[in-house]
Amino acid sequence: MASIARKNLLEDIPRFIVAQAGILFAVSLVTIQTGILNGFARSTTLLIDKSNADIWIASNEMVNFELTDPLIYGQLNQAKTIEGVQQAEALILGSVRWRPQNGEMSPLMVVGFNQDGQLFNPGNVIEGKVSDLKQPFAVMADQSRLSSMLAEGVGTTAKAGSLPAKLVAVTKGTQSIVSSTLLFTSLENANTYINAGINAEFKCKLVGAGNFQCTKVVEQKDLTQKLEETPAPKELEVADPIAYILVKAKPGEDLQVLKQRIEEAMPDTNAYTKNELSQKTRFFWLARTNIGLVLGMGAVVGIIVGIVVVAQILYSSVSDHLKEFGTLKAMGASDKELYAVIVEQAIWMAVLGYLPGMLVCLGLSGWVASKGIIILITPLSALGVLGVTVFMCVGSAFFAIQKVTRIDPAIVFKA
Repeated sequence: MASIARKNLLEDIPRFIVAQAGILFAVSLVTIQTGILNGFARSTTLLIDKSNADIWIASNEMVNFELTDPLIYGQLNQAKTIEGVQQAEALILGSVRWRPQNGEMSPLMVVGFNQDGQLFNPGNVIEGKVSDLKQPFAVMADQSRLSSMLAEGVGTTAKAGSLPAKLVAVTKGTQSIVSSTLLFTSLENANTYINAGINAEFKCKLVGAGNFQCTKVVEQKDLTQKLEETPAPKELEVADPIAYILVKAKPGEDLQVLKQRIEEAMPDTNAYTKNELSQKTRFFWLARTNIGLVLGMGAVVGIIVGIVVVAQILYSSVSDHLKEFGTLKAMGASDKELYAVIVEQAIWMAVLGYLPGMLVCLGLSGWVASKGIIILITPLSALGVLGVTVFMCVGSAFFAIQKVTRIDPAIVFKA
């Protein structure tokens, strides 16, 4: 019976190619959509997952990693005194505008961290050194966003907000798909960038009978201003805002107990393990933004297309071989044996459509990774797509099986 399945499948090569093209399309669409979904979810928490912190301390108003009320720098020393805390470091997040010397401005997310610390991981630094960020107004960006920043590489100068910035290092594997471009720097530089702003004032004069005419005057420093002409950033003070406090627990410390201890000692804060903060951020982006629903619908469309194509091909194949199936039935073949022929055809179609489809997706994921887009294809997800493909093809065989069930062996003797 197995040879009959393969012969039926390969008898009409053009039809076979059309069927495999439909399955390849379905496999590619499902794999890419689920890969983008997984890659998207992973990219939103890269900085959290790469960190060496056991616990993240945040405001109790925190919504996701990038949306949180500030803590104050003085709370860092308070965290260090809590029983069970081995090490604590501050992390600053804030938005500024990147102003290249020749080009349009773009939004940035400034990430300030302690270069001498061990808890925050700024990714794989491929150019320059993290220690260079100690220099006044020195910054580092992800390789995938250099082109959007109009930055040629290390040595590029521009403005971050109203202050000068010099790119001294380039990292890799830190940029989220949904985030603004991340700009890494020291705590002092980050605090200065975020709180400097651009000076603006209104000048008004009395015109006519009680009417005021006002103009807005924006004071902005020259983009060509040299770094040495700008005062160096100051050390952080107790009341300066920070986003998070990263904590390393002492060996053997129960993290849930330590979390409770931290929240009791520091009012209006919540303590999260690394996994908890990661899950909270992913849930926000997947559930509250409907991105998961949109990508999931794309995968469903791929499955529907595959089912329609495979069902039509199998049904046509059975219709073209009704007499052969009738002959087998007249010779005593059971319905189960006839079903096995059709199911095997479906499985062969699934496997032969899956392999090239997966190769296409792996090649595509490698190509777009250089552009900062993650299509995450894991062994588990690849196996899952194979299962979906087999289910799709075998399920499509139902319509063909229904036709075989109604075959009258007497059809063999009809003209």
